[in-house]
Amino acid sequence: MCMTILITGASRGIGAELAIQLAREPHRLLLVARNEKNLTAVCEKCNTIAGKKTAIPLIRDLNGILNDPSEFERMIGDHTDTLDVLVNNAGMIIKKPFEELKREETRQIFDTNYFIPEQLINICLPMLKASASASIINVTTMGAVQGSKKFHGMSAYSASKGALATLTECLAEEFKPLGIRVNALAFGAVQTEMFAEAFPGYTASTNPEEMGRFFKWFVLEGWKRFNGKMLQVTESTP
Repeated sequence: MCMTILITGASRGIGAELAIQLAREPHRLLLVARNEKNLTAVCEKCNTIAGKKTAIPLIRDLNGILNDPSEFERMIGDHTDTLDVLVNNAGMIIKKPFEELKREETRQIFDTNYFIPEQLINICLPMLKASASASIINVTTMGAVQGSKKFHGMSAYSASKGALATLTECLAEEFKPLGIRVNALAFGAVQTEMFAEAFPGYTASTNPEEMGRFFKWFVLEGWKRFNGKMLQVTESTP
């Protein structure tokens, strides 16, 4: 079955690799990022793999939807009125000791990692309701898992992803009557650009291609076995 899947943060890292893996089926992909050059390249690669136009670039700085979601609603509506999967993958890290974090930096982190996914779920909810088997997948982090090892300078990032994890649990209950499943994946160390920026000099044991294959399985099949769960996807923590 061909699915319509929206992925944020699709211009690099795990989001890009997920899109590339899904293009092998192929599925209909709405890929969102603000980096036009990178996102266009990812879409071109997906379309080459699929042998047809399967990936559509939605070039957008998602911060804009917090004040005015209407333009992004129209942008999605130009391409579909039904959405099978929403993947909230976009994320942001500012690595600083707690005492050095400025209030505006913390707000920026929470906007990207919590408030934007929350708004996207609101925007996409009518389209998800129109699907016979809808799923929302939120990307969190091992730093958001209670009792897991925490890392210096990552307080705001971990806290914002923890808020997203709790939202996942709450919406899974609220959306049960709608038949929409909501889960979160807490990724550990994956050798992406964002990981390298946060942990310079450290080499993760997992690369984006490996995680992309797992992510593809979860997007297409794994979600059917879970609801309201934050699944820890890691071999180790750095």
